[in-house]
Amino acid sequence: MAALLELTGVSKSFGGMKAVDNVSFAVAEGSICGLIGPNGAGKTTVVNLISGYLRPTAGNIRVAGTDVVGLRPHRLAHVGVARTYQNLQLFDESTVLENVLIGRHMAFRGKRWQLGRTRRREEIEQHEKARHLIERVGLSNVVDVDVAELSYGMRRRVEIARAMATEPKLLLLDEPTAGMTRAESDDVGALIQTVNAEGVTVLLVDHNVRLVTEICHRVVVLDWGQVLTEDGPTEVWQDDRVKAAYLGTKEHKFAHLEAPDAGR
Repeated sequence: MAALLELTGVSKSFGGMKAVDNVSFAVAEGSICGLIGPNGAGKTTVVNLISGYLRPTAGNIRVAGTDVVGLRPHRLAHVGVARTYQNLQLFDESTVLENVLIGRHMAFRGKRWQLGRTRRREEIEQHEKARHLIERVGLSNVVDVDVAELSYGMRRRVEIARAMATEPKLLLLDEPTAGMTRAESDDVGALIQTVNAEGVTVLLVDHNVRLVTEICHRVVVLDWGQVLTEDGPTEVWQDDRVKAAYLGTKEHKFAHLEAPDAGR
């Protein structure tokens, strides 16, 4: 299967510190790839590099064969890259529908100066597509509710719907189940699988090891800004280096992270 996303020798330095150091990996088109590692391993930095919020100090990033280094986030959206954030970035005083419509703005072909049927037809089409996305993420009963009134889990769903509104080829999910109960995280996991089944390639960053193991086709492990290993979602946990990073035999300890077969 061809790679949709390719990172080759990617590094990012902040002053004298290398947050990402010579990272190379590929994500197969149509797959769900997990990107995991201890706190401070460089996961969010990698997502920020892919999505154009940071520019690499060295290396190359390609999406669907296109060199995307230097492209700003709005340009990357046109290439087919969308993302969610570790810290929710929604418009709390706007409704669910209004938040998702923000993600649809790229697909809107009408101009401000256009009047009459053409613009009105376009507006109706975008509203219909936004409502369909909201239904897909299970929020059809709160379409006109302000985001501020929703539960944390529901707000995470709004963010995924807004990212999907750009009709991406590649969806970057940064900690989409952070702070959720097991039931909520399982619901989000099922939603990710549905999105993937519809043809969207997913790069998933999450500390929920059980979820990553259950839904990912392949897992890349980062530690200290470098790729420690990559393998299948079950096999990766048989690597002694991964066990060392997660079970605290190094100076940082991450025993609070659940094992793949553990309950929450």
